[in-house]
Parts: sequence; C-alpha cells; structure tokens
Amino acid sequence: MQRIWLLITSTAAAIGIALAAPVFAQNIDFPMRDSARPETTNGVPHVQIGIQPVAKLSEEILRQVAEFPGVVLGATRVSLPGAVGFQLTSEVPIAQPQAIVGGREFAHLHPDGSLHASLHPEMARAAVEAGWAVAHPWANQRAGWEGFVMIYTPLTEAELDVVLQLVRGSYTYITGETLPKTSR
Repeated sequence: MQRIWLLITSTAAAIGIALAAPVFAQNIDFPMRDSARPETTNGVPHVQIGIQPVAKLSEEILRQVAEFPGVVLGATRVSLPGAVGFQLTSEVPIAQPQAIVGGREFAHLHPDGSLHASLHPEMARAAVEAGWAVAHPWANQRAGWEGFVMIYTPLTEAELDVVLQLVRGSYTYITGETLPKTSR
C-alpha cells in the first residue's frame, strides 16, 4: 500500500512540475534599461508622470497582443478610461487565477504607453531590478498579486522588444501556455 501511495504522489508531483514548466522556463534575464525610471504615482490610479508615449510602439504592442491565441482587446475592466484591456476568451485556460486583478484581463495598456501586467513573481523581481517595471501599489495587498507590476512605456524599438517579452511572459504565466517565438 505504501508503494502505491508513493507512486501516486510521485506521479502527481511530476505532473505538477510539467504543468508549471512554461512558467519557470521563461527567460528572466533582462538587460538593464538605459532610460531613466519614470516617476510614478504612489497610489491608485497608478500612472507615470511626465512621459509621452511613442504612438507606433504602443500600436505595435496592441498589434502583437491581438495575435496571441484567445486574446481580445477591449476597454479595460480595471483601469482608467482609454486603457486597452488584454482579455482572455473563455476557451483559454487560466493557470493562475489568483494573479488576475479583474475578470479575465491579464494586462492592459494605458494611454501613456505603460502597462499593468501580472507576471510570475520571479520575472517581476527581475524586471524591477533591471529598471523595466515597478511594483503596483496593490502588489502586496492580496496573495497572488506579488507579480503585479507597471511596465514602463517603451521609448525605443529596443525597449519595445523587452516590453513585449514581459507581456508575453504575463500571458504565459496566467495561462500556462507558452507562445510561439516571433520575429518582430
């Protein structure tokens, strides 16, 4: 009987590790951001101060996210008017429901070009340390929100590449599904 229990628990652990693999297989080694960290508000609404978006970079974020499987762009459910929510359709599994702030929205793009996204906590820490993000004021308010960050507005094509890597990481963390590689 003890051998059967050991086999069952070992199999369950192996399945759990396999299901979590996309979350931990993500690259969390980011280059240091060259631009200065934008100033942000300390409360909600959580916004950047004095940053102007680069329209073509924001448009590219929206274009790429619209191609993610099972994602619909629309009015945000949790942010300021004018922000675009990245909503998961009901067909997409949610592997980390505790990390979603509202509905099936895993991230959103603000009119200033910054984003709020739910990342794996290790990825969030790496992004903050490298200057790409800052923890949301609510990040320590509820279990599961430890990886809730503001990703700063990309100002160059090189910054856009890292920002897109973070948004893709958010999708992978929330859904458990790894997106295919793309070349922008």
